[in-house]
Amino acid sequence: MHFTTLLTGAMAAAGVMAHPGHDHSKEIAERQEYLKHNRRDLSHCTEKLKRNGLARRSAERRAKRALELTAEKAPHALAKQKRQVDDFLAIDHESSENYTTDTNPTDLFANGNYCVLTPEVTEGPYYVSGEYVRSNNIEEQEGVYVAFDTQVIDIDTCEPVPDLYVEIWHCNSTGVYSGVVAGGNGVGTADPSNLDNTFLRGVQKSDEDGVVQFETLFPGHYTGRTTHVHVMVHANAQELENGTLYSTQATHVGQMFFDQSLIEQVETVAPYNTNTQQLTLNSEDSILSEEAATGVDPLMSYVLLGDSIEDGLLAWLAFGVDMTYIRNRKARKH
Repeated sequence: MHFTTLLTGAMAAAGVMAHPGHDHSKEIAERQEYLKHNRRDLSHCTEKLKRNGLARRSAERRAKRALELTAEKAPHALAKQKRQVDDFLAIDHESSENYTTDTNPTDLFANGNYCVLTPEVTEGPYYVSGEYVRSNNIEEQEGVYVAFDTQVIDIDTCEPVPDLYVEIWHCNSTGVYSGVVAGGNGVGTADPSNLDNTFLRGVQKSDEDGVVQFETLFPGHYTGRTTHVHVMVHANAQELENGTLYSTQATHVGQMFFDQSLIEQVETVAPYNTNTQQLTLNSEDSILSEEAATGVDPLMSYVLLGDSIEDGLLAWLAFGVDMTYIRNRKARKH
């Protein structure tokens, strides 16, 4: 098992489109204004999350989930990972101080990035409403398996937020979004059947610890954006009888990003390496640069499940949300 904590480096702003033909400069300006007057992270919640046991439960959940996934996806690495996880579970993690380069990698399950989602980040022109409430979004797609462990925290109370619907969506290994027929998305209008596709989109309801888990694939890339995953938190939503979500309001929209070295590993394997679109680096992405400039770290922490990237990974990130803010959002509908 390999562990990496993702840190945001210095990022130069670049005038990059969120999607081909979509100018997101207005959204960036609005988000910057929002963060001038609101909390940018969850650092003020650290001690409370330790005292109420949430930090400990989160670390244990990630460690156990990694073990379960390794048994399923990379059984050849199971014995080694089981030893590491057992050692981790025996450690007192009340303090995350004094970590060094010699620290057992599994100790860092107790660590994870926290970022504050805000209403102003663009949801992108490829958002589609009415998606399925499900934990596995893969369908028939091919690529590197990734399990997401996300958590919703109220930025005012520092308490987990249960019973919220969290939605994710992202492109496939060759840079195509399902449910959309538009220029710049795959072959565009040459494939009208893509309008009915639902791959790599899904919704889950947060549990008592504010946790939502997904099984999906590592996203590919397309021209003008670094590799990313969209996330939306819904309030006052309803699951319909057909298994889809009905919602007219969302509290927050944001994006999750990945370490550049991880992206480069994924891009070497099929079918990612068949993608001929230009790869935009993290340092060239204007949305990620804007996040870094405001002090937000939306990069996911992760562990590889086996000895190589092909074995898949577990990645996690916690979101701080302002539950007093509700907004209407517009989107394509199936």
